[in-house]
Amino acid sequence: MTNTTLPNRTALKDHARRLRATLADQGTALSHSAALETISRQWGFRDWNTLSAALGNAPAPRWQVGQAVSGRYLGQGFTGRIKAAREAIGGHQHLTIVFDRPVDVVRSDWFSSYRRQINCIVNDAGRTLARTSDGQPHVVLDAA
Repeated sequence: MTNTTLPNRTALKDHARRLRATLADQGTALSHSAALETISRQWGFRDWNTLSAALGNAPAPRWQVGQAVSGRYLGQGFTGRIKAAREAIGGHQHLTIVFDRPVDVVRSDWFSSYRRQINCIVNDAGRTLARTSDGQPHVVLDAA
């Protein structure tokens, strides 16, 4: 298996915590190490050490699920949270961002169009490669 198909270490450990919590709710106790071993086998590895070695020492992605973010979408300021994040081609990340308040994406006095959630692909600096007609990135995230 290659790193491009695996979640990052933080996501795998979170998965193990959720597995433990779910089993505990059903009356089955499971240690954290046993949960990590179970997650490892689900990903096709012999044990957690083997899976951890396959992950390497790469740092976790800058943008992560649940992270609070702020910035501009189509020139409009926003605050929100990352609902989903996954690796994209070229070291970019595909994000789903849910806005705290809907963002009006139309620059017209005649009508409005509000977005509550968007999908975008950003680089490590939090900028999309996609640009508006005046050359501005669709999304610009502020530094974390």
